[in-house]
Amino acid sequence: MSLPEPAPRKHLHTRTIDCKGYEREDGLFDIEAQIVDQKTYELEDSFRGHRRQAGAHVHDMQVRMTLDKSMTVRAIAVTTNDSPYDVCPSVAPGYQALVGAKIGGGWRKAVTEAVGRTKGCTHITELLMPMATVAFQTMGNWKQDENAVASQAKPLFIDGCKAWAADGPVVQKMFPHFFRPTLPGTGLK
Repeated sequence: MSLPEPAPRKHLHTRTIDCKGYEREDGLFDIEAQIVDQKTYELEDSFRGHRRQAGAHVHDMQVRMTLDKSMTVRAIAVTTNDSPYDVCPSVAPGYQALVGAKIGGGWRKAVTEAVGRTKGCTHITELLMPMATVAFQTMGNWKQDENAVASQAKPLFIDGCKAWAADGPVVQKMFPHFFRPTLPGTGLK
């Protein structure tokens, strides 16, 4: 299914976010992300005193987080390849404050405290949220048997969306230990 046909329009901007997850030979995991912004037209870069050509990168930033099996950040590397201002690359060292933080409950708060507002870059910080999702997709064990599941805490993704509702068919089939049917006529689980 596709989006409905749009009204007549002109393409002005493209933002590309690319995230990848890797398992390393040393048992750790690397989650990498890149954000690229491009305009479809030439524009005056008044701060730098030159014109930026159509298609040139306005922003091009990359992040690599190295995680252990508990999803704790063991290392982080940040680079700014292209930015509109010379000061932008100077934020990279601030992201080291995330080493030791754990992806999961409280991740957004940890990010805000470490690199929120003027301590970081809006675009680099923005990458950290989809990177967390990619970490779950990369490191998640979707083929656990019922005995293994029974001994663990409820996975964070249960009740995180409609498909993973604790009273739904996906949880009932894949994680029956955590299935909670809705009580008829009450809406309660």
